[in-house]
Amino acid sequence: MVRVTTNDRRAVLRAGAGIVASGVLTAGCATGAGTGGAAAHPAALPSRTPATRAPAAAPAPLLHYPAQISHGPRDRPRVALTFHGNGDPATAHALLSAAEKHGSRVTVLAVGTWLDAHPGLARRVLDGGHELGNHTLRHLDINNMPEADADAEIRGCAERLKRLTGSVGTWFRPSRAPRASPLVERLARRAGYPHVLSYDVDPLDFTSPGAPAVVRNVMAGVRAGSIVSLHFGYADTVAAFPGLLHELDRRGLRAVTTTELLT
Repeated sequence: MVRVTTNDRRAVLRAGAGIVASGVLTAGCATGAGTGGAAAHPAALPSRTPATRAPAAAPAPLLHYPAQISHGPRDRPRVALTFHGNGDPATAHALLSAAEKHGSRVTVLAVGTWLDAHPGLARRVLDGGHELGNHTLRHLDINNMPEADADAEIRGCAERLKRLTGSVGTWFRPSRAPRASPLVERLARRAGYPHVLSYDVDPLDFTSPGAPAVVRNVMAGVRAGSIVSLHFGYADTVAAFPGLLHELDRRGLRAVTTTELLT
């Protein structure tokens, strides 16, 4: 493997950000999660101009991180808010706009069929300064699929991202599981994703527990370096988001993209 420095990684991902998506109801990604609700639901980052459309390179490995990443450095006051891209697009627009108004950036792991239905959201994510990744083609239980089917799920979404943005995206997250099986991890690497993106905070927003509960659940587990799993497509998540950003501010934690968290 060619050794990639931190500066190289940043340069590659800046190029990828110039050309990387994101809810109808979304199935949660924890095993056994069901469908959820309808669409109504410390220093700010500088605003960004729309991303350029230079050709994107494939994601580069972060050599000091494991194959499956659940959190970033614990010694910097940053967190990554990651969204499963599915469901009513109105919730996606609302959440992205709220993040941008606050000066925050998020990571969107898009479902391929959602991109088919709403192809303009890929550019909407990137042009807002956020980053985009792969959350499989159809959001099925990928860890329990035969190899050929699992490979088709990963590559199907990667192909859509490539067609819409010029890049396969910066991250892969398995569907309906917090971590990838060894087989899925290997298939993702073969498809161009050096790392699987997991998380260490899951507020279960896809169960529609109410906006206050979403905020409480995040804040109960979040700390410097956390990667938080959230979802487009749920009214409670939309309603909770301004309060969540306020509470992160109170803790001195800044919401950044996953790449910014890790590099």
